[in-house]
Amino acid sequence: MPSSTIQPVLAAIDVGTNAVRLELARPDPDGALETLHQERDPIRPGEGVFATGAMPRETADRLLSTLRRYAALCRRHKARVRAVATSALREARNSEEIVRRVHEEAGLELEVVSGKEEARLICLGVLHRKPSGARSLLVDIGGGSTEVATATGEKPDNLWSLALGAVRLTEVFNAAKAVTPKQLRLMRSFVAEVVRKTLPPKLPRLPKTALGSSGTINVVVSFASGDSAGSASARQISHAVEALAEMPPERRRKRFDPRRADIIVAGAVILEGVVKHLGVDAVTAVNRGLRDGLLVDLLYRQDASREDTSLADAARAIGQRFFFDEKHSRQVARLALTLFDQLAALHHLPLSTRPYLEVAALLHDIGNAVSYERHHKHTYYLIHHADIPGLAERERELVARVARYHRRSAPDLRHSGLAGLLPSEARTVRKLATLLRVADSLDRGHQQAVKSLKALRGRDGVTLHLQARHPLDLELWNAEREVANFRSVFGKRLSFHVSR
Repeated sequence: MPSSTIQPVLAAIDVGTNAVRLELARPDPDGALETLHQERDPIRPGEGVFATGAMPRETADRLLSTLRRYAALCRRHKARVRAVATSALREARNSEEIVRRVHEEAGLELEVVSGKEEARLICLGVLHRKPSGARSLLVDIGGGSTEVATATGEKPDNLWSLALGAVRLTEVFNAAKAVTPKQLRLMRSFVAEVVRKTLPPKLPRLPKTALGSSGTINVVVSFASGDSAGSASARQISHAVEALAEMPPERRRKRFDPRRADIIVAGAVILEGVVKHLGVDAVTAVNRGLRDGLLVDLLYRQDASREDTSLADAARAIGQRFFFDEKHSRQVARLALTLFDQLAALHHLPLSTRPYLEVAALLHDIGNAVSYERHHKHTYYLIHHADIPGLAERERELVARVARYHRRSAPDLRHSGLAGLLPSEARTVRKLATLLRVADSLDRGHQQAVKSLKALRGRDGVTLHLQARHPLDLELWNAEREVANFRSVFGKRLSFHVSR
């Protein structure tokens, strides 16, 4: 294969509660991922976090030592990297300090992802290339949280993250040693309560067999089925819980990897509780999970030809919770993306920023749910604190800033609303917000009066040719107010031409 056709190496780093993992892979011409290298270090990043609320210094040092080695491997392969941390760092009060140390000492950008984003990535990894109409139910038990998802094809329909994990439950109930019948009853009751409060009482059209994607589930299913199959029935899982709880700790350590042995009872109790609540007949273990999802996500992000609506779907779901004007938001998003695409040679923004504009446009008015006055600032707050699967924390911050500037103060680089951003980030927000302001002004009456838009660049400026369904007096009056800011940002005069 000529060197020019060799795909770049992709790297996934998963900082879990029980272990840290690295996988390096390269896509083949068919879009499948060929694994080049894997590592797993069972350093227990979550050890003590759920009891004390912070990651101890010695644990952080072990984590940094591991990530420095992983970073060196990634650099050697010139890999594109996505590194994420899950529930342990989500809950550690010193997570910001650890993320900073990872950046400074290992040169990695470590994302502390939300539970829903974790579930979305697990879905991508387990269900990659699944037939588009296939229905799936997915369960993943980590050290600090359990993710549950339903999906059609490889696209998630519902995502849930439960504050239940094998390490967390073991620490809460001191279940690493002998487990008494009373302890087991309390653990089962606790799990049932958390599951009942987090998952809906009934989910329609669920498959009768769930896919279990974590190491804990693999071990429990193997034990429950007598090592004879990769699948265990609900009854076998309940019997396994009883057997594991009765097993002396010494026998557990001989039967399983020592670190897995300490948490296996808690993991089995969680799996039993989720299976009972969902009413499924069996669980089939799979050997794919979060790491695979990170690699697929990287693969999709570099494929400019792939149309992915999952982020826009997530934004619309948030908008609906805040009773947004969906027709107006979709119209503004359509116009803003048209401007982005047709003025690419003017704004020079990478294609990766296009989804930021789409989400900001869809959600720009959700602050109205708090109050119309200063609703742009309420919008910023709501997006800033939202859980939007598909956006990293920093990406969500940029989206919130773009939406905040859809009205009132222009996105001037000296404005306080752009404080804390890198210069490149501030310029991106300024350009995207300017496109959003023009698009929003062209639907000021919320009547979707603009049927189509075509942006043409001339020597002196940009002309927007608008085909209208209705008179655009209000829209043009508002759009004219954006001309000065457009010229300030892009150095071009903006004019409008309307036809019916």
